[in-house]
Amino acid sequence: MTIPGSGPAATDPPAPVLLTEPAEGTPDVVVDLDALARAAERIAGGHGPIAVDTERASGYRYSQRAYLVQVRRQGAGTFLVDPVAVDDRVQPLVEALGTGEWVLHAASQDLPCLADLGLRPARLFDTELAGRLAGFERVALGTLVELLLGYRLEKGHGAADWSRRPLPVDWLNYAALDVELLIQLRDALEAELREQGKLEWALEEFEALRTAGPPPPRKEPWRRTSGIHSVRTPRGLASIRALWEARDAMARERDIAPGRVLPDSAIIQAASVNPGDEQALLQLPVFKGRAQRRLAGTWMRALRAAAQLPKSELPDPSPPADGPPPANRWADKDPEAAARLAAARTALNKIAEDNRLPVENLLQPDLLRRTCWQPPADLDTDSVAEALRAGGARQWQIGLTVDAVSEALKASA
Repeated sequence: MTIPGSGPAATDPPAPVLLTEPAEGTPDVVVDLDALARAAERIAGGHGPIAVDTERASGYRYSQRAYLVQVRRQGAGTFLVDPVAVDDRVQPLVEALGTGEWVLHAASQDLPCLADLGLRPARLFDTELAGRLAGFERVALGTLVELLLGYRLEKGHGAADWSRRPLPVDWLNYAALDVELLIQLRDALEAELREQGKLEWALEEFEALRTAGPPPPRKEPWRRTSGIHSVRTPRGLASIRALWEARDAMARERDIAPGRVLPDSAIIQAASVNPGDEQALLQLPVFKGRAQRRLAGTWMRALRAAAQLPKSELPDPSPPADGPPPANRWADKDPEAAARLAAARTALNKIAEDNRLPVENLLQPDLLRRTCWQPPADLDTDSVAEALRAGGARQWQIGLTVDAVSEALKASA
């Protein structure tokens, strides 16, 4: 596909063409094993990279499972697979995708639920990440498609409840359009990266993303309750923890998003007010609703359990941090570390600007903070390079940053 505005007589690019449905029409949803086998055969018989996407129901369901898998390949067409309808028995699709290169946009969002189905790429191209490395300021799929290919995608259903059945036709069109131009976008971005001399950097990033394992579970996930900063007492935090855990168990059992079982704001309010009985609890705004009245006993049991905990079992208002303190406290806690971090940030910002890169893609901010807070014993480039490598930096990142980071670490030496 020719990129609009790229011809020899190009001036201003033409207005983008709005796409409201796939060029080949709305695909039928694959809902049985026979149809899946036929789809897999056609995908295997196609050629070139394979565009892949998923739709989840994050705001509605507890699980992060895929409720729809979209696949497109040249010579095969677009397929919308309902993994729920086939009881997640997608082995024909696993075999069809084989060792081909998968093209995804923001792959980190889709790879976990694909892996749950046994779908794991042998090779990967992430168009969002490619866009970042190529220096585009905005890297949403629709933005890149419009900028590089001259088409505007019909959007608007990304946050829908994809567990709903049957899926409306306009939702299916939206899902199919997400992979309609993904291969062409991949090719345009590859050409841009090659021209900028960044293609090898991107390939390293894609491989690191492809092989990254799942993140470790959070030690105390309840501490991420929105508004928790307003509750400062150990007993109040225990109430938040008890309500959060009761809500989480109920949400998991019912496969409902936790916020739809009980909003974070209600947890914070109940923990702050500390009602003495169900009647007092039901006077709080969120708990006045019919659904919450039925669950009032559950929430009160959680609050009473928290109230009866011995002091030794109450949560620490200031738990030990996993890593260095927030950077805005470094000047007081360790002025030398603050000087190292300031010098490193200044140097990396310059390198990122010179290479048209977001600085966070040049080197992970958390890795930079950890390295500046606790530098290696030796500050030569070999030792610093090994420290960065141990922290997950890729070789291209090390090559661009090791000299600057090494010099910054000597700022207070």
